[in-house]
Formats: sequence, C-alpha cells, structure tokens
Amino acid sequence: MDTAKVRDFVNQIWDDSIIPRLCEYIRIPNKSPNFDPDWAKHGYMDAAVNLALDWVKAQPVKGLKAEIVRLRDFTPILFVEVDAFGDAAGQADDPVLLYGHLDKQPEFTGWEEGLSPWEPVIRGDKLYGRGGADDGYAVFGSLAAIMALQEQNLPHRRCVMIIECCEESNSVGLPEYIDHLKDRIGTPSLVVCLDAGCGNYEQLWVTTSLRGNIVGTLRADVLTEGVHSGMASGITASSFRVLRELLDRLEDTETGAIKVDELNIPVPENRQQEARHAAEVLGEHANHDLPFVDGMKPMSDDPYELVLNNTWRPMLAVTGQEGVPELGMAGNTMRPYTALKLSFRTPPTVDAPKAAEAIKRVIEEKPALYGAKASFKIGSAASGWDAPAVAPWLHESMNKASSQYFGKDVVYWGMGGSIPFMDMLAKKFPDSQFIVTGLLGPKSNAHGPNEFLHIPMGKKLTMCVANVIADHFNRE
Repeated sequence: MDTAKVRDFVNQIWDDSIIPRLCEYIRIPNKSPNFDPDWAKHGYMDAAVNLALDWVKAQPVKGLKAEIVRLRDFTPILFVEVDAFGDAAGQADDPVLLYGHLDKQPEFTGWEEGLSPWEPVIRGDKLYGRGGADDGYAVFGSLAAIMALQEQNLPHRRCVMIIECCEESNSVGLPEYIDHLKDRIGTPSLVVCLDAGCGNYEQLWVTTSLRGNIVGTLRADVLTEGVHSGMASGITASSFRVLRELLDRLEDTETGAIKVDELNIPVPENRQQEARHAAEVLGEHANHDLPFVDGMKPMSDDPYELVLNNTWRPMLAVTGQEGVPELGMAGNTMRPYTALKLSFRTPPTVDAPKAAEAIKRVIEEKPALYGAKASFKIGSAASGWDAPAVAPWLHESMNKASSQYFGKDVVYWGMGGSIPFMDMLAKKFPDSQFIVTGLLGPKSNAHGPNEFLHIPMGKKLTMCVANVIADHFNRE
C-alpha cells in the first residue's frame, strides 16, 4: 500500500464529494422516530436514505450493489455490498461488515449565532450542523475507504454496509433486518462501527466498551387536581418533595453513586488499565472540555476517576419533566403530580432489562412519603457492550494506521454512550473482531447545540479504515 496515495485520494474525495453531500444531508431534518412519530408522512427519512443511495451508486466501485430495504413499518436501511476484489476474489467468504446510521437527534436549543441544526456551516476545520458527525459521514467514509484500496488495485474481502435509520431510537427493527439479510451478510470476521467517539483529534481512538441505557419515567402523585398552595401547603407534601425522596433511593446526592445494587459491578482489570492509559493521554481534557458554567467543577479532580465514571460506572441524568408549568405560567398552585424522565447509563456488562426491573422495585415496593402514589414506568432498557480481546493482527494494523496518518499510537478506551446494535451484533457473531470508533471528540457536541464534524479527523479516520480492511485480507 502506498499510504501517500491513500492520503491524497481520501483528501480529494472528502473535499470534492463527501463534504458537499454531507452539507445536503445536514439540511434534511430527519429526526429519529422517537422524536418524529410521523417520520414516514414527513418523508425526511426517505430523503436522507435516498441521498446516500444516490451517492453510493454514483461511485466507480467494482462489484458494487446497493439498495434500500424496507420491512413492515420500520424505518428503512441502506444495504450495500461490494464483492471481494483482486486476489480475494474467488476465495472463501470472509466478509467485513461496516455500520453507520442516518437518523438524527432533535434540534435542541442554544445554537450560537450564525449556526443552526439544519443549515451546514464550515468554519475552519469544522462542519457544523445536526447529524454530520453523528453519524451521517459513516456511509461516505466507509465506501471511500474501500475505494482507496481499489484505486491502488489492492485486494479486499467482500464488504457489507448496513446503514440504519433508527439508532437514536434504540435501533428498533434492526434485529429483524439482520435476520432478514443474514444470508447476504454472511459471517463477518471484522465489524467496523463508525458511530463512537475520540478523546482528541490527534490519534486513532478505539472503543472497547459501551455503557447500556435505561430510560424511564419516575412519577409522584399527591392530589387528583391542583389546588391553591396557601390552602394546601403544610397539609399535603408537594409532589416535588416526594420525588426528591424517591430520587434519594436511587442516587447518592453527594457523590452521584447509584444505590441500586443490580446496576453496580466491579471494573475488570484490563479495562482499568485502559482507563489509566486513556487518562494519561487526556490529562486535564478527561473532562471532555465540557462547557461548564463559571465555578462548576467535574465530579473528580482525578482524570482516571473521570474516565471510569464515564465508562464503567452507572450514572443518572434527569432529561425531562412533566407536570411543571413554564415560569411565566406558574401560579400559586399546589400541583397534583410531578414526573421526571430518567436516563441511567449502566456498566457495559450489566443486564439492562433486569436492572430496570430492580429500579422499578426500589421505587414501588416501599411506600412513598405520606402514602403518595409513586411509579417508575420503564421506557427502554438496552444493555451495553464489552469488546472481545483484540487480535494481534488487528492491534498491529490499527496502531500502524494511527502512526502513519496521525503520527501517534492508537488509544483504547471505553465510551459513555450506547450503541444498541453492538450488543446485538456481538451475540450474533461471537467470533468477530470489532473496530468501534468515530469523530465525536471534544466539544463536537452530538445531541446538543453546535454539533460539528472535525473534517481532518474524518479524513484520517477514513484512511485508517482503508488500512485495516487491507490488513484484514493479509492477516494470518
């Protein structure tokens, strides 16, 4: 492989083709089904997947087949096959599976002046807009990596791309798609997922674990209807105070530690070692350079503890509320109930459905304050993922690629987010090797305002994937 030619090819296709197409993609408000129940009627998801299909079909890739697959009322998927190429043609099937998604998070608020979720803006090395980094680039970058090999007549195994449109809504329907396409997918020995993150933009970061996610609604009812607060306070506890006591059952207010035993596990020694190395590389940036308000500090001064908190320890976030009016509409009224949307991030190896039932028991088995009605309604429970040991050939390949294109070694670490697809795929293909990586680095802010794609990182990541696919053919 001539790495200089790979670099030149990838840089050119990103500049001339991928970035313009990503700008078109950002303009499509194709929010995931959880945030747009009428997605089929609105047609934005079809627009996004058709945009990607048109680009894929327009590329001069030998052995390319691409189509949109639809099952029942699920969001569609883009399914792409590229036949084995060069010396790999005619050999035993040994496919590479590449994964990404096209659905997006909602707009959110707080975008800087001149930026918006649905209008692409390039400032320096950054392409701003919703979905570019999470995860619209994956389909383009994956195919570009394959093209970089064919451009030099380098052999590669058969490659299969699955680009779904429901990842931000827990990949509903994806298991059926995998089963439906299992004969065409085959049994991949390498899976490449480009939906994760990076600790900096200076080297290749490979994710070895993902936390699970439990989402549910915690609710406390104290009255059947709202009443004058002057008449009621001192006689009935407020629903908010009841909720405070319920939250105290789940989380230590001082430390953030989760009190439900089923959500806690010991951190494996090998993951502790990875966390130490990642913390050494990140240093003061282990806080992900979050936009803290003045005076706010991270939960620990120790980068190692922050890495573990974010990857292997359960944590709780309150992400929504109901029953509480806007400030301008808040009268002197004792509200009948308060409900909170809770999002638990669970350690990678915790059984999320069982843990969700444990949360429900903790809330509902013991009476709430003064006999108030308390409930926890489970919305979803997706388990995390812990990667198998990295094969020597793959470690060597990734480290070499990181050194060639970044000038620094690869870093392994855990990610605090969730990709439901990974746990499902690991169970279906237990002998596969995995590369889980991505562009979501410091301040890229996926899911929030001012999301951006770091263009040089996207290019270099594409180059690394090309190297690994080539080495996959040559491995011993």
